[in-house]
Amino acid sequence: MARKEKKSEFHKLVKDKKLPILTLDGRWHEIFTEDRKTSAIKELEQQVNDLLKKQGKLVNDIKDMKKLKNGLMQEIMDNMDIGRDNAGKEKDKKLGRNKQFITELNEKIELAMDELGDLPYQIKEANEALMSESVALFYERLEKNKEELSQVADWINSIREELKHKILLKQDLEVNNTQIYSYMHDVLGAELMELFDKEYHIKK
Repeated sequence: MARKEKKSEFHKLVKDKKLPILTLDGRWHEIFTEDRKTSAIKELEQQVNDLLKKQGKLVNDIKDMKKLKNGLMQEIMDNMDIGRDNAGKEKDKKLGRNKQFITELNEKIELAMDELGDLPYQIKEANEALMSESVALFYERLEKNKEELSQVADWINSIREELKHKILLKQDLEVNNTQIYSYMHDVLGAELMELFDKEYHIKK
């Protein structure tokens, strides 16, 4: 199956499954360190993060607009008693501006609320796309790791056999040296052997 077809199949499988937000998941970041992220992963990660930032900004904007609206409404309530003098006329104009501002704020709040309502679905879709791409790369990496593990296992086995051979060779050489030294010691004697040892720099 081609990689594109696999990704499409993965996307069908992960769709509508409850997933953690990958860019906020520490375990995902442990697997996808910066040096292991492909351009596709980086692009999808950026999309998810941008949507999350947008969501956070909208929440704060709506909160600020509601706070401002409440302040304006309180100001209107506090200044309902308007006189007929010049000060009263100015106050009336200000209240009119406040009412207009409240109307504009209501429209902006409604638009922001609509946009905020759509964001969870957009985040979900972007996160699913990131998971599909991640799964495709996970399986590619698993296959690559499997091949490398097989090569390493073969190398270890060959080294193990070579090590066994070297250990046996070492034992044979040590036995042979002991036999040679023991024979010469018995035939030549300790005093003469000591002279030969010094001559040939042999350490006991």
